[in-house]
Amino acid sequence: MKKIYSLFALMSLFMLSGCSVYNFTGTGKIDAKTFQVNFFQNNADLIEPGIDRQFTLALQDLIQNQTNLNLVSNSGDLVYEGEIVDYRTTPMTATAVTSGGDVGAAQNRLTIRVQVRFTNKKKETDDFEKSFEFYYDYPGATLPTGAILNTAIQTIFERITQDIFNESLAKW
Repeated sequence: MKKIYSLFALMSLFMLSGCSVYNFTGTGKIDAKTFQVNFFQNNADLIEPGIDRQFTLALQDLIQNQTNLNLVSNSGDLVYEGEIVDYRTTPMTATAVTSGGDVGAAQNRLTIRVQVRFTNKKKETDDFEKSFEFYYDYPGATLPTGAILNTAIQTIFERITQDIFNESLAKW
């Protein structure tokens, strides 16, 4: 019986030794100590005031919450920079023709696309330039203002920032 326990313990040791460093956010070992997120300018044709600041802060917050990296304003080991390149609303589905002959949108979609340049000063092979995009659908009878706009932007930025995090640090 003692031999079985010894064999089991030895097998467990070998199986666990193959595992690398892992944490609950999905990142492996990060050689960097600091990161910086430069201001993401809004260069979209249609400008929504304040979303450039909201996006920059959302990306900073996500990285701070999911890593132990320190945020710095310059000379970061990891650098995130870029711009918001597209902000648009498009009709997704049409309503039936009304008695007045009008056709409207039953559903609209707000789409935001962000161009990101990521630089890892510790491991240049991780560098990339890529665009990230997501959308939010809302009823066609409403305008994207107030609570609807806030929910839409928050939903879109949560997805885009998580995608950027996964691409740069989680490697998913």
